[in-house]
Amino acid sequence: MSLQVEKLEGNMAKLIIEATAEEFEEAVEKAYQKNKSKLSVPGFRKGKVPRKMVEQMYGKEIFFEDAANIVIPSAYAKAVDECTEEIVSQPTIDVVQMEAGKPFIFSAEVALKPEVTLGRYKGIEVEKADTTVTDEEVDAAIDRERENNARTISIEDRAVKDGDMTVLDFEGFVDGAAFEGGKGENYPLTIGSNTFIPGFEEQLVGAELNKEVEVNVTFPEDYQAAELAGKPAVFKCTIKEIKEKQLPELDDEFASEVSEFDTLAEYKEDVKKNLAEKKEADAKSEKEDKVVDAIIADAKMDIPEAMIATQQRQMADDFAQRIQMQGISIDQYFQFTGLTREAFLEQMKPQAEKRIKSRLVLEAVAKAENMEAGEEEYKAEIKRMAEAYQMEEDKLTEMIGEFEQKAIKEDICIKKAVDFVTENAVEK
Repeated sequence: MSLQVEKLEGNMAKLIIEATAEEFEEAVEKAYQKNKSKLSVPGFRKGKVPRKMVEQMYGKEIFFEDAANIVIPSAYAKAVDECTEEIVSQPTIDVVQMEAGKPFIFSAEVALKPEVTLGRYKGIEVEKADTTVTDEEVDAAIDRERENNARTISIEDRAVKDGDMTVLDFEGFVDGAAFEGGKGENYPLTIGSNTFIPGFEEQLVGAELNKEVEVNVTFPEDYQAAELAGKPAVFKCTIKEIKEKQLPELDDEFASEVSEFDTLAEYKEDVKKNLAEKKEADAKSEKEDKVVDAIIADAKMDIPEAMIATQQRQMADDFAQRIQMQGISIDQYFQFTGLTREAFLEQMKPQAEKRIKSRLVLEAVAKAENMEAGEEEYKAEIKRMAEAYQMEEDKLTEMIGEFEQKAIKEDICIKKAVDFVTENAVEK
């Protein structure tokens, strides 16, 4: 295998990769062996047709495509190892020469890692975030916990009020005639949820169990069913069930049930402490983002589209794996959302570009500040990973190859660069 690298504009390159005639012949023979059992020639049993006979009947090129698919992956992998440039995209392959008895030549167009010219990265000014926790925020958090621990009770002795969970039958009429899709039975509706046409739920307030009530509404001008858009309608409704949430009393008993504390005062202090910790963590993350954004804005780099496309595909694959763990395939996700794969990838493009730029500038900062991953830092990261994967450190270490070691150490340097630029930022 031989390699030539031709630099192109925009941090792109064309790798001209040549496999010897002997290597291509070996691949053709493998393709023949793989396919011979499928070939049928009069006078020969399946799988027993000589290769020369097949080539005479169908042409010498019959096995070339399969042979190319055998040669290209291994030859490209060797070329990447040999290439001194850092390749950051999937290749676009084009066959240049594919003939019997001659070297097999193909090209691979790839993106190269762009150079970054840093601007200012020390003393970046960012606005200081307010991490004060108010009494209102504490009360709101406790109210959410009360909602989570509320019990639902059936109501028999009063009419519907705002916030009730109801079950109703309804039928809608326009110009005195029932319309398609306007009827429902045993339909669950929470009053105030704004899931029905504007004005509908409010008119059910005061309705009594099992007594018909008329609701008068006008369909919005932009209603999805064009034949109903802008038209007045009358719905005849009957409330079948009324239920309400009953919140637990805000006292020491509630505190002991939802926390490890015996008193409401202790529970409130803990809620306030947790909110403060979350605000501090959010502020730190927001500060990091703002600082990195400012460094990106002041840096110069030319990101190849192929590099962005590769990042988009990687992010899409990661997303597909995550939802697969929840029992949803990516095709099902597309059906639910109405997205195509192309539209899905396009949605990811801004995030993909931001992720690339962030990584590149932080790598440049780490290089400028001569940052390295020390042995103790590397061991600490292995320990953290082992705990996350619930593995023994020794077994994880055995599984990590040279490439993975390099990637882990690079990630450590990235974290150190984030800490460095954040600590050197100026809050105002």
